[in-house]
Amino acid sequence: MLEDIQGLIRSQADFIVSQQLPSGAIPWYGGGIRDPWDHVECAMALDVSGRLAEARSAYRWMLNSQNPDGSWYSSYLDDRPQDLTRDTNFSTYIATGMWFHYLTTRDLGFLRCMWPAVEKGIGFALSLQQPGGEIYWGLSKNNEVWPGAILTASSSTWLSIKCALRIAKRLELDKPDWHEGCRRLARAIKEQPERFDRLGEDKSGHAMTWYYPILVGLVRGRQAEQRISERWQDFIIDGWGCKCFADRQSVCVAETFEFILALIRMGARDKARTVLDWVLRFRDDGGVFYREVYWPQGEIRRSELEAEDHERNTWTSAAAILALVAAHGVKTL
Repeated sequence: MLEDIQGLIRSQADFIVSQQLPSGAIPWYGGGIRDPWDHVECAMALDVSGRLAEARSAYRWMLNSQNPDGSWYSSYLDDRPQDLTRDTNFSTYIATGMWFHYLTTRDLGFLRCMWPAVEKGIGFALSLQQPGGEIYWGLSKNNEVWPGAILTASSSTWLSIKCALRIAKRLELDKPDWHEGCRRLARAIKEQPERFDRLGEDKSGHAMTWYYPILVGLVRGRQAEQRISERWQDFIIDGWGCKCFADRQSVCVAETFEFILALIRMGARDKARTVLDWVLRFRDDGGVFYREVYWPQGEIRRSELEAEDHERNTWTSAAAILALVAAHGVKTL
């Protein structure tokens, strides 16, 4: 069993590396776009897969492509900016990745090298924090503020600020304004949910809104158990996995792996392994995971605008690696 899991982790890492560009950038798939958040998630997966050189190359891409204001653009194609929106969540996730890399490697020198990118990314996000604690989602290409906060993105941003604070402490740096911003954001998420998703978005039907506060550690204990129990029937297809949206009859494989991580975070390890067993079969002949499977037909998602091989993407493989390592405590280092 252990050898099977290690082999599965290696196969997913091999797929991610096969898509990585010479610059270090990791697109969704060959010829596709990349976004900073999924790029960092892939680097984290490479870290625990023992592909440390490729992970460092991915992080250096972040350092070399950062905007002067500390942000990154929302998407790139062949290392050229595509969507010029600057997303606060995307711009802070480098901190989560770098803390993860440090815990994996204990490479203090590389942590110091990447610190300027972490510091500027957090600074960009906190520049858009509001008096109520929420952090607005981003800026348009015309530098216009999008005046709203998204719960899922904000939960991820909170985790990134926490990781940045851990990095600062390890580097013996003091960031009291970050501590305060992190505290205010957490209080808004937990006590003032009306501050989020208030611009006409209906996020109640999105699975990530359901499990993300648990995944990052904002909701714990009985509250976490209750939150999962209340909407299990809405988002989980028993024997299959997690839906992206409550009204959609398909399993999203990456979201299922993230949901497994949320279950592990709340201490439901047995349930997490059960869900993992469900989703492991959704792979192609080469062992790479598909991104979405329709229920009950078992059909693989295929967009009319994309080639057949784009049914597989790097961020699904990255989520798979992270879930496999968390569920079974194994890695290929």
